[in-house]
Amino acid sequence: MTRPVRPLALGLVLLAAVLAGCGYSFRGNLPDHIQTVAIPVFANKTGEPAVENFLTSAVVEAFSTNGRLRVVQREDADAILEGEVISYSLESIAYDSQANVRQYRLVVTMNLRFRDVRRNTVLFEEQRLREKADFRVLNAVSQTISREESAVRSAAIDIARAIVSLTVNRF
Repeated sequence: MTRPVRPLALGLVLLAAVLAGCGYSFRGNLPDHIQTVAIPVFANKTGEPAVENFLTSAVVEAFSTNGRLRVVQREDADAILEGEVISYSLESIAYDSQANVRQYRLVVTMNLRFRDVRRNTVLFEEQRLREKADFRVLNAVSQTISREESAVRSAAIDIARAIVSLTVNRF
């Protein structure tokens, strides 16, 4: 019975060796000296007011809950994540039998730059990072506006998770 365990154990050891040899790390490949990040409010290049605030808050929250990098003020940071919201659009995606819009898709697009301030280098830039969120149109206009705000928050959370993943787990 011990014979099948040995090939499995050997396979796991070989897999670990291969992964280590490829430079794969379970921590990501951030330089060890980067322990903190500053996240200034993103620039808003769209006509949509306050969208940058939703996105910045979501990214700060995502980094705070991830735990790999501590969010600090700019003057105390090892790295800075800068971003700009370059597109905010609503697309009609579903209609009722009278051709009234019943569902929208919100699409947010951003540019990002992650800088190592200690070594004055750019660790990565991500252009045109996109995220979307769908929401239904209700009968009252005020309810539709509320749904759009919820969609913005949902898109912000999704894009924030993608940003943390890009930053911490880049391979």
